[in-house]
Amino acid sequence: MEQIAIIGFGCAGYNGARALRASGFTGGIHVYESTQEPPANPMLTTYYVSGRLEEKEAYPFGGLESITRELNICLHSGETVRRVLPDRSILLADGRREAFDKILISTGARAVVPALKGPAGSRVFLMRTMDDARRMKHALEQGSVQKAVVVGASMVGIKVAELLLNRGVDVTLADFAPYLFPLAAFETVARELEHRVAEKGIHFKWNAGIEGITGNGARFSDGEELAADLICLCIGTRANVELAANTEAAQGTVEIRRGIVVNSHMETSVPGIYAAGDCCEGLNLQTGETMIIGLWANAGAQGETAGKNMAGMTAAYPGNVVHNITHFMDMDFIGLGDPRLPGDRLTFGELSGPRYVEAVVKDKRLQCVNMIGGQEESGLFKSLLMRLFTGEPARLTPYQRAFLLKRGYTEAFLEQLEGLGMGAGQESCPLE
Repeated sequence: MEQIAIIGFGCAGYNGARALRASGFTGGIHVYESTQEPPANPMLTTYYVSGRLEEKEAYPFGGLESITRELNICLHSGETVRRVLPDRSILLADGRREAFDKILISTGARAVVPALKGPAGSRVFLMRTMDDARRMKHALEQGSVQKAVVVGASMVGIKVAELLLNRGVDVTLADFAPYLFPLAAFETVARELEHRVAEKGIHFKWNAGIEGITGNGARFSDGEELAADLICLCIGTRANVELAANTEAAQGTVEIRRGIVVNSHMETSVPGIYAAGDCCEGLNLQTGETMIIGLWANAGAQGETAGKNMAGMTAAYPGNVVHNITHFMDMDFIGLGDPRLPGDRLTFGELSGPRYVEAVVKDKRLQCVNMIGGQEESGLFKSLLMRLFTGEPARLTPYQRAFLLKRGYTEAFLEQLEGLGMGAGQESCPLE
């Protein structure tokens, strides 16, 4: 009977195990997870700290006991895998070596922590795991946090800033970038969001990276020091690929770039070894290149694809487009694609209004879309835009068109978006 190992039990690992069982696999599934916690959604950590979710609600698949029964897995909770070897064996922290027929690496990613000068002490926090969230929640409950600096103007950073503000903390959001959401937003959109957030009470510091910790707060690369009782680093993540970084062997090596390289079946360069989730690279449908796409749904789809293939089925992961849909401080931001790509600009609505869309098109190919507001129609737009990103002809159904027209979008704008046809000087469609 075949034995399969899953290393790391987050969203990708769980969906890999579930797909194995759903595909009829009856062999052994051995899950190795260094923590003793169920799979948690990193984006729910801020909701837990803010009190909007109970701790158990941050574990979308349930507790370890129920998952173990549901999927009939052998859970090695609290065991650390030191190495995945090309002969499809694993080396454990205690020196034991176990061999398997197939292995899924789903170790995820960890928060980036730069080397900082000075004593970090207890005032520096992260926001990636439930341990991070519990630590911050405890600190805030002590009531001694009056000033805070959040480093990283990301989707996580803005949520941390929001929860701190709601606790009555004086918050500064800082980044080496010149404006909010630099990897997702056009500058015009970012500046408008920044204006709205500033009106809520958040301060900003741009064009300087954190350099060190002082007795009073955080010191930045431009020499300025900001007083802070709490400093939260939301700088980004780094793929956990170390256990797959093997030396040469007869079976080959697992290829690694920024993440573990996989094919459309989620198999690595070594047959029988698969990878899924934030530790691996997926196909960017917009560019045709592989990259790490750190999205919850992306990890789930990759894990499911890997599980089906490990079970003997044939499944392909089509890829994804970098996108962000987030709600914060009573506003919505949606970003799809790379805002740095050139092209002609198409806009809809007023930038300062309740609903605004800005898109860049080049050679009748959608490059990037930003939306402010429009939470109700974001799913509909995402479906349409994902098809347009791949160059696939896409038209709205009569129901979808009627819904969007009722929401205030114009026929002219919808026709332009569907056909991506823009003549010279044709740049905007105002609200009717």
